[in-house]
Amino acid sequence: MVAPGIGLRKRAALLFLGTSLFLFLLVFRLATIQFWHGNQLRQEALDLRTRDVPVEPRRGVIYDRNLKELAISLNVDSVYAIPAQVKDPQATAALLAPILKMDASSLAAKLGQKEAFVWIKRKIEEDQSKQIRELMKSGKLRGIDMTQEGQRFYPNGSLASHVLGFAGIDSQGLDGIELQYDSELKGVPGKIVVEYDARGEEIPRAVHQYIQATPGNDIVLTIDSNIQYFLERELQKVMEESKPKHASGIIMDPKTGEILALASFPDYDPNHFADYPQENRRDWAISDTYNPGSIFKPLTSSAGLEEGVVHVTDSFYCGPEGFTVLGNTFHDLSVHGSETFYEIIQNSCNIAHAQIAVNRLGLDRFYKYLDLFNVTSKTGIDLPGEAKGIYPPKNKATLVDLGAMAFGQTLTTTPITMVNVIATIANSGVMMQPHLVREIRSPSGEILKKIDPPVVRQVLSKQTTVDVIKGMEQVVIAGTARSIYMPGYRFAGKTGTAQKVVDGRVSNTASVASFVGIAPANDPKVVMLVSIDEPTVGSSYGGVIAAPVFQAVMKDVYRYLDIPLQFDPVRDKRPAVEVSTVPAVIGLSPDKASATVKAANLQVSFTGSGEAVVAQVPASGANVEKGTVVLLTLGKPVAPGDTSMTTVPPLKGLTMREVADALSKAGLRMAAKGSGVVTNQSPPAGVQVKKGSTVEVQFGSR
Repeated sequence: MVAPGIGLRKRAALLFLGTSLFLFLLVFRLATIQFWHGNQLRQEALDLRTRDVPVEPRRGVIYDRNLKELAISLNVDSVYAIPAQVKDPQATAALLAPILKMDASSLAAKLGQKEAFVWIKRKIEEDQSKQIRELMKSGKLRGIDMTQEGQRFYPNGSLASHVLGFAGIDSQGLDGIELQYDSELKGVPGKIVVEYDARGEEIPRAVHQYIQATPGNDIVLTIDSNIQYFLERELQKVMEESKPKHASGIIMDPKTGEILALASFPDYDPNHFADYPQENRRDWAISDTYNPGSIFKPLTSSAGLEEGVVHVTDSFYCGPEGFTVLGNTFHDLSVHGSETFYEIIQNSCNIAHAQIAVNRLGLDRFYKYLDLFNVTSKTGIDLPGEAKGIYPPKNKATLVDLGAMAFGQTLTTTPITMVNVIATIANSGVMMQPHLVREIRSPSGEILKKIDPPVVRQVLSKQTTVDVIKGMEQVVIAGTARSIYMPGYRFAGKTGTAQKVVDGRVSNTASVASFVGIAPANDPKVVMLVSIDEPTVGSSYGGVIAAPVFQAVMKDVYRYLDIPLQFDPVRDKRPAVEVSTVPAVIGLSPDKASATVKAANLQVSFTGSGEAVVAQVPASGANVEKGTVVLLTLGKPVAPGDTSMTTVPPLKGLTMREVADALSKAGLRMAAKGSGVVTNQSPPAGVQVKKGSTVEVQFGSR
């Protein structure tokens, strides 16, 4: 037998080596897959045959300072589908669409998608949930299931809506505290993991994993819902009676910077936020700037005292010639003559405050206090959307700008900034940062973080603040807000009526009425600001329209906080108020009307243009304090013998039947709201209107 040749042995050796190499590579590849990529591939395989059903965490509760619930989350059902399990999308859609109020064809298309999981409709109503569960029990809804999610609910409706904000469909904060503290409130989502086979059928006794959601933390606010209610009630009255564009109010504890109440109108119900226009959701107290007007004067007075260029023993002169700076003259509505330091605050003297800024402080020192009082920056309040004021840059500001800024014109600021300025004065010169959150708590109630009152800086000496508050108290005792004086209530305050800039020019008709007050003056517990933008019915003066809001709210706040009344025979003995009767001037020329009003010891202010007075507020025959401003509207006079026009009669205090008779005699129609007796009417009494016009009449309790 012939032995194998060398060539055959070589071929056998090569075949062996090749096979060995192949086996080695195969083993190496298998080892790489098994040990190097094994975990990844196992996870990918698991992902292919499992479905994740999201589990939404419970969003944290928002409480007021007394742990009253302001925002909670309710468990509601959401409907989802596993399209691979839906055998007949058309039939399934036909069953679901009427219940969920959806379009059947669109729903069928969604059920036919090549997706592992799709939402059908989230956060459905309870009766819809019951109907779907019945169909699921009958086996008619293969591939359809429900999971629970949290539906945000605000049990007090619109109360504190601009503070709370609202949450969206995914329980994400979209405005207010809900947005500002979303990371604390939202929690961590969980999920349910279910394993399915290649046909999309759930595998019995296969992978079923529940990863629990982590609830969000709870927030305790500084807001007191009772004080919030007092504020909103009075602002709502102003909106109904004076019909302004909007109104806002803030109540703050000056010692801690805590906001006890904050409201803007028009408001909205966060349970149905999408049903309201964007304007209603805008927080005017935080997000918009305005000319503060005379409520800015305490800052100028404080700066003068603190810098030592003004003393309480100084005298100032407010004459008819005004105060001229670089050819521009500043005037006052009334001539005050010689005044003390306290009287320039009491009488709200523009001339004296312009003199302090221009002649005594100068640009550098004035701007120093704009910075110290945070007028040139934001307060840092924990709400989204805070605006920053607008003011002339110091390197471009003129002395005319300086004089105007001294009494709150030429610059703009926000209500939250202005209330913080006055709160700093009320807190012996120490500025606190305004804030809305007291505590952050775990879902079990454990306090995770307590917010200590944040001190910003010492702005003024205590003596300066004592002197300025004394002047502000005189505003209420004998000055521009004396109408709100009440024995025992030691109010200090400042009125403001600022002309607005419209289309780049200072308007003669558009204004903002404001009042800022401290209570009690000798031991401040609260500081409150009221701002009313462009009131269209009645007075537009801060002392007439805004100060009474402060008075009404403080009456309830005193009782609620148990603030003792402080009676003083000397302080409470005020001089008797001299009264004048408003004359009838409708139809008169502007000159004759002005002379007639002034002859009755009243002041006059015109609005509009024309040859004759067509309306007046207050109406003729009203008894008012001497010096009260009578607002006269000019227009086209009624031609002699023109029977198409008629005069709106005075209706206040009349019953509905009496109103109907009076309007019928005048040839007018009535649009009535409420019941009782007339509390407000629009147009006001005395206005000339066409016969057949409608008069809106608001009825209420006596």
